[in-house]
Order: sequence, then C-alpha cells, then structure tokens
Amino acid sequence: MANRVYQNLVHQLADAAGRVVGVVDDSGTIVSCSELGRIGGRVADAAALSVALQNIEGAVTLLDAAYCAFDGSLAVFVDGTDDGARLTVQMAAVAFANAKQYHDEKFDRAQFIKNVLMDNVLPGDLQLRSRELRFDGENERVVLLVRLTNHVETNALSMITNLFPDKETDFVVNLNENDIAVVKELRYPLQTGDLEKLARAISDYLGTELYATPYVGIGTVVTSIKEIIRSYKEAQISLEVGKIFDQEKTIIRYEALGIARLIYQLPLTLCNMFLQEVFKKGSIDSLDMETNFTILRFFENNLNVSETSRKLFVHRNTLVYRLEKIKKLTGLDLREFDDAIVFKVALMVKKYLDEKPSLY
Repeated sequence: MANRVYQNLVHQLADAAGRVVGVVDDSGTIVSCSELGRIGGRVADAAALSVALQNIEGAVTLLDAAYCAFDGSLAVFVDGTDDGARLTVQMAAVAFANAKQYHDEKFDRAQFIKNVLMDNVLPGDLQLRSRELRFDGENERVVLLVRLTNHVETNALSMITNLFPDKETDFVVNLNENDIAVVKELRYPLQTGDLEKLARAISDYLGTELYATPYVGIGTVVTSIKEIIRSYKEAQISLEVGKIFDQEKTIIRYEALGIARLIYQLPLTLCNMFLQEVFKKGSIDSLDMETNFTILRFFENNLNVSETSRKLFVHRNTLVYRLEKIKKLTGLDLREFDDAIVFKVALMVKKYLDEKPSLY
C-alpha cells in the first residue's frame, strides 16, 4: 500500500489517540509516523521486535512502545507501554488492515479483472477504474475458462499463473472451487487453431502435474473491457454445452458449438413440444442400439448410403432396409436432406433434455 495512504491514516489515528503512531517494517525501519522526523529511523530493538511479531498474536510491548502486526511484514506502533497504548495499537492494527484490504482491492489489477468477470463493477465505472489502474481496455483479449470437475487443487492457480508470466497483460484468477479464468491479451493476429493450442497446453500441463482431466472453454475475442464478461460467459456456455453434446472433448470453443449453442438456449418446455410434434409418441425411444448406431454413422458419412454401408461392413440393401424401418417408425426419411436435418436436431434436443440435470 502506498506510503501516503499510511501517512494519512497515521495522522488521523494520532490525533484521535493523542499519542505518537507509526508503521514499522520487519527490519525495524519506521516507514510512516505522526512525528515526521522519525520516518526512516529504526526502532531500538529491531531484532526483538521481529521475533515478537512472528510468534505472538495481538499487541506486544518492547521498551517504550506497543506494537501490533497487521500484515506479514508490517506492524503499527503506539508510544507507551500502558494498557491504553496496548488497546490503541490493537484498534489501529484493525484500521490499517482494513485500509490495506481496500487499497489492494482498488488498485489490484487481477482483483479488478475478477470483479469484471463476476459482474461486480458498474458499467459506468469500468472506464474510470481502467484509467485509475492504467489498464488498456481497448486491446484484444479472450477468456479461457479452466474447469477441474472435482475441485481446484491448491496449486492449480499458481501452476496456470506460471504459464503466463506477463502479469501486466495476462490475468489468471480463481473464481470458485472449480473454475479458474485466464484473461489473455492478444498482441498479434491469430492464426487458425492458436487458441486451441494454448488451451491444450494448459490442459496437458495440469493433466500431467495433477493427474486430472481439466476442461477448457474458449470464448470469442473481444476488443474492449466491457466485453470481457461476454467472452467469459461464452467460455462458460462452451463447457456446459460440451458436457451435453460432446463429452469426449476437453477443449471447447464457443464459435465451434454450432446448432448445439442454439438448442442449449431453448426453454425446456419448447424442446418437449418440438419432440412431441416431430415424432409419434414414443417412436424415438423405440429405436434400438443397432438402429441408433446406424443413424450416427449415416450422419457421419454425410447421408451417403454406399459409404455408410462400407463403414458398417453391411450390404447396401441392408442399410436401405434399416433406413426404411426408421422411416416407418418416425415418419422421417433420412435420405432426404430436410428430414435428416429435422431428425438430427431432434436427436440433439432429446440428448439435451436427457443430460440437462447432470450439468457441472
């Protein structure tokens, strides 16, 4: 915390207490004091002070002053060793600790980014706070959301942080017990697959070190500070949609979600209505495992009957028979493009309804 903030608080406390108040570091050097001439000097027994503050909680008295730590390397002191001095120094330590926390939150860029992601900054304050922190809010950035499905390992945050050493432009913040967000500034034109490579590097590193399977969602690139939250929400949606429609993928990019993104945003009641209108009652559930596998391969081979029969190692006529059976059960001919689209969407909607309760 800036020394001027210490100094302002020291004078206020000294005026209220009627005593000399100051701040000393762990080497015994006075960094702030209501008696300006003592700033830069040292306490009489710096070694004893350092030991006392490391091993004793609350106020301690040494020689002619009472001391109380409020930070790992800083303590406030009040002249005098009486009960009044001890009480005053403890109250002063609380005041300094609160002031330091406020200052850190106000001027810590990483905390600012976390507040932006959590939507804890008013839109009208974004530009003002950016200027206060000298944060260039107009650079291109993207949010990558790393999710460990059990819980965030205690060292996962530091491990990811080590992958992004430039603390002035890239930010790694812990959001909750499962999620860590990486806000990456892009200083060069993106090449195809660059973001996936970056996400894969994070995933592989954590997977190797933690013996876990992290998932990484990638939002879209944004160009202003106010849009960072949109990229973050897109990364969230990527993970949630990927969990439903493509559970084998661990790297999911929002821009690659396609129609799955639209289905995810539909109300459940509308999804149920769609299935009831497209299929006869219970017909989609009457398809056996072999038929479902055939449908999957037929879509994978772009509705090509010959290619699909070759991949399935069945005669072409056998595949045609299966497709006719599907048409009879559902009323949809998968060899017709329009019917195939309806069927494909319906399968995705059903999967969405089945998997919705089991999201992360």
